[in-house]
Amino acid sequence: MLAYGLGDAGTGLAATTLGFYLFPFFTSAAGLPAFIAGSLLTVIKLWDAINDPLIGWMSDHTSSRWGPRLPWMFAAALPLGISLAAMWWVPEGSTLQRTAYYVLMAILLMTAYTSVNLPYAALSTELTPETAIRTRLNAARFTGSILAGTIGLLVAVFVLREGSGGYLLMGQITGTIAAVATLLCCWGLAPYAKKAQRPSGNKEPLLQQLRRIRSNSRFLMVLGLYLLLWFGLQLMQVVALIWLVQVIHVPAGIATLLLLAFNVAALVGLQLWSVLSNRHGRIKALGWGSSIWIAACLLSMTLAPITESNAVALIPVIGLIMLVGLGASTAYLIPWSLLPDAIDADPTRPAGLYTAWMVFGQKLIIGLSMSVFGTLLSLTGYISTKTSDGALSSVQQPETALIAIRLCMGLIPAVLVVLGLLLMRRWPDRGAHLHSA
Repeated sequence: MLAYGLGDAGTGLAATTLGFYLFPFFTSAAGLPAFIAGSLLTVIKLWDAINDPLIGWMSDHTSSRWGPRLPWMFAAALPLGISLAAMWWVPEGSTLQRTAYYVLMAILLMTAYTSVNLPYAALSTELTPETAIRTRLNAARFTGSILAGTIGLLVAVFVLREGSGGYLLMGQITGTIAAVATLLCCWGLAPYAKKAQRPSGNKEPLLQQLRRIRSNSRFLMVLGLYLLLWFGLQLMQVVALIWLVQVIHVPAGIATLLLLAFNVAALVGLQLWSVLSNRHGRIKALGWGSSIWIAACLLSMTLAPITESNAVALIPVIGLIMLVGLGASTAYLIPWSLLPDAIDADPTRPAGLYTAWMVFGQKLIIGLSMSVFGTLLSLTGYISTKTSDGALSSVQQPETALIAIRLCMGLIPAVLVVLGLLLMRRWPDRGAHLHSA
């Protein structure tokens, strides 16, 4: 469990820092307009989506004494760390030149990210046929991810105090942690990966893959749930820092510190929903957690800006962030704990293929949506800057931009979560948490 939990630490750390800080970094430290920043996020997600099926297929067809997954993770560990550090550098030159640099870095970073994350995710199906153990593996996975993300936030709290210059140091520290954690996971899992179930290795054309996926109704339900929940979570991640500073008027120097409340609550939620899933079923746990998440989203729409700079004024904000973390932790755990059931419904059980297409759909939708988010901010008059106080500059934004930020933090994620719950009403989960595959 410990070794498997380390596997998502590197990619989870990258996802947390990119999710919370990349848009503010682009619009503040790098001085890019909001629509270009949103378009860059689209490039990151689109390339990440495009390489998923290819790497998933190649992973399924890799032969080694350690199985098909670990060689990919081992080879990509150092490139992941290096490209993650390079992503936070601000090169000299025009806006076009800086944009071209970030496109190149995004391609390198997300190729390494997928080469680690996708084979790693496929292992949760292959290491054991036991449903309860698979749920625990995914709980360990996202516990490692959130703990690493918390470390990333703590690093940001200290290094971003000096403004935009701290971003590069944050990248160097987090890149080192990501590479080391991935290598330790490979070392710890090597004895188990040798004995794990392996894919059939049969070559399958793209159209046949699509027919296989379309005929697997369980996978389509899991995919739909994952798209809806993860898009809501990622949207909130991108807008969270902006919402705290520009809408709620939290001082920029401590806004990063408040984001830790999300990770702490999400860690508690992972353990809670893991226990409840194994006792009462994953769909019931999803319903309970999502209800908390929806309520927190709607409350964020009505939260008034703070008028006093003291700890008491921050209590409602911290409480709301913790509610979001507690509920949104179901987006980490439940879809991935359901995915092995969908893979088991296919007689050949090509875990890499299904994992790749699940992540492909998620990244494709989110990539397009992030472009819409950046464009929406630009159309509503969001103001970018070239200097930053802490992680983000606090400037007077037009009312239209503030409304758009509130919608992205509250109403839109709430609607997406509700749609996810409706989609899963017919999932055959009765007693599934008590049985082996």
